[in-house]
Amino acid sequence: MPRTAFFVSDRTGITAEMLGHSLLTQFDDVNFRRIALPFIDTPEKAQEAAARIREQAAADQCRPIVFTTMVDESLRKITHVAEALTLDFFEIFISPLEQELGRESSHTVGRSHGISNFEEYKTRIDAVNFAISHDDGVMPRDLNEADIILIGVSRSAKTPTCLYLALQYGIKAANYPLTPEDFGAHTLPRLLLPYRTKLFGLTIDPDRLSQIREERKPGSRYAALDNCQFEVSEAEALMRHVGVPYLSSTTRSIEELATTIMHRTGLTRRTF
Repeated sequence: MPRTAFFVSDRTGITAEMLGHSLLTQFDDVNFRRIALPFIDTPEKAQEAAARIREQAAADQCRPIVFTTMVDESLRKITHVAEALTLDFFEIFISPLEQELGRESSHTVGRSHGISNFEEYKTRIDAVNFAISHDDGVMPRDLNEADIILIGVSRSAKTPTCLYLALQYGIKAANYPLTPEDFGAHTLPRLLLPYRTKLFGLTIDPDRLSQIREERKPGSRYAALDNCQFEVSEAEALMRHVGVPYLSSTTRSIEELATTIMHRTGLTRRTF
């Protein structure tokens, strides 16, 4: 039987889901049913959430696990039910911080994922728009604005990594695909030469690449294993030759790729 996990918040619930998910992943032999209950910001909604938690406990015949980031204490009390194990992140962390800092917290709803700092929010949106408009070598004329340019063969996770860097860190990330036409000269494409110091490469295991491309274009030369082996080998040789650092995306998540790139390049987070 799966265990039910609720993520309850008076705003988006992103923090509750992220922290709760991090804890649940430590129990890989347990199957969790995840239910998000965001925007629980009135007594009526809190009562409905509490009723749903109780109903789930009765249906499962065991206590649900409730992760909550409710700021309003009166609403928190309503959603804390005896039929569930409630892990209240504000209760756990805010009180010790208040004691250490010698002052009360603002207890303001939505500070972490709201538009509390317009300039920081604008930085995030500008970075996302930049990543979208500079995908696969599009709009090369203003690459000088890029904080980083990811290069690698097609389907090596460049696009999602760029978007994650933009959304999570406010980094302006462009990407440029290396194709067979780029390998003969044994040097960077002319377009990228002025931005050598901004380049970072992604590579991937040829077998995995073939599987990904086969889903996109079944039976094509593009997806053939020998072609994938050739492209990956040539791309890695090129990056080594010109001194571009690179990572394999084969077993790394987008989060791991982005964090490693930030660490290795020394880029600074612009948004939180």
